[in-house]
Amino acid sequence: MKKVGIIMGSDSDLPIVRKAMDMLSSFNVPYEVHVYSAHRTPDEAGQFAAAARENGFGVLIAAAGMAAHLAGAVAARTSLPVIGIPCKSSALDGIDALLSTVQMPTGVPVATVAINGAANAALLAIQILGVSDPEIAARLDEKKAKDAAAVLAKDAALQEELNG
Repeated sequence: MKKVGIIMGSDSDLPIVRKAMDMLSSFNVPYEVHVYSAHRTPDEAGQFAAAARENGFGVLIAAAGMAAHLAGAVAARTSLPVIGIPCKSSALDGIDALLSTVQMPTGVPVATVAINGAANAALLAIQILGVSDPEIAARLDEKKAKDAAAVLAKDAALQEELNG
């Protein structure tokens, strides 16, 4: 099974990244987490990305705030799918990170989730891995069915309350 690589620009992003870690764990998808900065440790971030495929990774997730160049810097060094998580900062509530992550030039795509959207980043990584792993795809189908059943149960309870 391919691993998911999670890179965060600062350890202050860990509370956000934990949501991705928890989601991946719930699907039994292996992952590694590292702190590499696009600006302070560009060589290490680039080396990690360049060697990711040969090191058994299938998808990379990069979380960063403010200038949020990490996902793009990682995507520039690999042909693996890269998912960016723009992290909320105090300056512009994460809009700066969102724009920096989503506005990539042609040829260097980064899939981008919502500000602080780590759980969705993990789910997208799981969907990508599920394309070639039927076991992961089956677990994802189960989750989607459970999620749908929960919504329908809430609707039934609402209908009972309103129409009693």
